[in-house]
Amino acid sequence: SGHLHPLLGIGLRLQTEAEVTVLTTPGGVAAAASVGLRGGAILVEQEKAIWEIAEPGRDVKGNPFLLHRQLKANVALLAGMKKELDTLFRDEKPDLIIADFTVPVAGLSAQQQGLRWWTTLPSPCVFETPDGPPAYFGGLRPATSSLQRGFHGLGRLATRCFKRGLWWLLRKEFRELGFPGIYRADGSEEVYSPERILALGIAELEFPRTYPAHFQLIGPVLLTPPDDGPQPVFANDGRPHVLITLGTHLPHAKARLAEEIQVIAQRHPQIVFHFSHGRAGADQNRRENNFHEYAFVSYARHLPKFDLIVHHAGAGVMNHALLHGKPSVVYPLDFDQFDNSARLVAAGVALRAQKLSDLETVIIRALQDEALRSRCQIMSTVMQRYDAAGDIARWVSQL
Repeated sequence: SGHLHPLLGIGLRLQTEAEVTVLTTPGGVAAAASVGLRGGAILVEQEKAIWEIAEPGRDVKGNPFLLHRQLKANVALLAGMKKELDTLFRDEKPDLIIADFTVPVAGLSAQQQGLRWWTTLPSPCVFETPDGPPAYFGGLRPATSSLQRGFHGLGRLATRCFKRGLWWLLRKEFRELGFPGIYRADGSEEVYSPERILALGIAELEFPRTYPAHFQLIGPVLLTPPDDGPQPVFANDGRPHVLITLGTHLPHAKARLAEEIQVIAQRHPQIVFHFSHGRAGADQNRRENNFHEYAFVSYARHLPKFDLIVHHAGAGVMNHALLHGKPSVVYPLDFDQFDNSARLVAAGVALRAQKLSDLETVIIRALQDEALRSRCQIMSTVMQRYDAAGDIARWVSQL
């Protein structure tokens, strides 16, 4: 959802400028239809396989063996996807393709057919630059010494070597796709558009780094499809309300976290805890004293009513919390979440729980931190200055 929903938001805004089609799996087509967008189904038989890549049942983090396994499974799907996109693009001849950075074959197909394509990047922190802290090393912050700068340099080098090594291991599959390599001659990555990289984040949160001219931090695009499931209940008794969410995947971690939050709730009846499983339509809805459990909580509709958000630092919930000026406790688990967490903590808009057993103490501290709330309100004002979807619509109208 952190990748699909921004594209749906962009599509909605572009409907005044263009005829829009959203190419995605059947589940994504249903989400597009729910907000009034026309969808085109691709990888119709592969939706389960895609979820299995995103949800391997354990934390991947920087484990090279698990990363290799994910990439290999991904590449196997991309071959079929590219054939579908080749046919669709050849028949439709779109004037512009906007593709999430995790779908590199969309750009590859567009490039081979001479079509214009732009890349969306919901997590600007993962973009490779020639300076600054590299991503996927546990959430590094800007260097303050020569030793740290040297370590960051080694990290950037290791990242490039690792990516090149994976390409070499799967070179046969990549070459069959027509994917020439990880990097272009100028050092830029092949998975990103050479014309526009729409980085859906804000400069005020990102660490200082050197970006290419076509990389633009334009702010997030936030959209939550409508949901008719049970809604959160807010008792008007003066107690603070805390939302706990790990987004729409990572199910292997949710059960463990729900159990921990339920124990914390028993010790703190003065706080109401709301736990979201992030699965609209699932059969999970119960209220037990001050612990409420829901299948899904809409960030767009309900997040403004909470006093504190406990989350994994996924791009979607992170930006919703920033927009509404809500303090956060971050508990990163995988992928880009450690790097997002480092930025939130450095900006003073979140506190981090290093491990599950830290959550109780950090939640209580965050609820009592007036300075944290004040900084979040200031960041909300900053967020409201951005109009990413409007900027994209303006650029499209200029084509």
